[in-house]
Amino acid sequence: MLNLTNQIVFITGASSGIGRSCARSFAQMGAHVILTARGLDRVEKVATDIRSEFGVKTLALQLDVTNREAVFSAVSSLPEEWSKISVLVNNAGKALGLDKGYATKLEHLEGMLETNVKGVIHVTSAIAPGMVARDKGHIIQIGSAAGHWVYPGGTVYCASKHAVKAFNEGLKMDMHGTRVRVSSVDPGLVETEFSIVRFEGDTERADAVYANMTPLTPEDVADAVTWCATRPPHVNISEILMMCTDQSHATLVNRRPN
Repeated sequence: MLNLTNQIVFITGASSGIGRSCARSFAQMGAHVILTARGLDRVEKVATDIRSEFGVKTLALQLDVTNREAVFSAVSSLPEEWSKISVLVNNAGKALGLDKGYATKLEHLEGMLETNVKGVIHVTSAIAPGMVARDKGHIIQIGSAAGHWVYPGGTVYCASKHAVKAFNEGLKMDMHGTRVRVSSVDPGLVETEFSIVRFEGDTERADAVYANMTPLTPEDVADAVTWCATRPPHVNISEILMMCTDQSHATLVNRRPN
């Protein structure tokens, strides 16, 4: 098991959900954590709580992963003690709406592609060269079961997650000959703010997604992420596809009566 004590972990979308749980899990293992999100107040609160609870160093940054210049500026401006990033967790992502692919609203199309695809590439491009130069590091994408299967109403979102899957597979080839590891953790239904964002604040519709079944929790996903990161250095976990027991495929979900 790889010891992460005093290692630097960089996490996007860390103010809530899977990102926050990943930050807590890495901190519990003694890692120092850079938490980024678009909303500074929320991510600063998470960083403060983690620092107080686990006694590690935390650094909160306001960051929009869709802004390439901002991403590169943030990474290049990191203080020396934070600059040698050992693990990158590309968690920031979103789904918007359930329109048919040809009827996707422009703002939804751009929101998903800019965040889910370009955002992942921007952050990876800013951090990966340092890992290559040090011949050490681990890049972990939070993918999705939607990167394996397509479902009605999710055409563009699924396309974006298929793109992440392809990018991740190619990135491992790009890292061939180095000791930089590349992984993807691809969950199915996870109860977070994800569906609230997808349905633009309609909590009743969002709650219905997880009704009468037991979805994954953010902690479940974080556990898989830290498991990947703590394998011995010669072991690369390429991909984990994980779902709750009540889900067997993209749209095959067992719902139990109340």
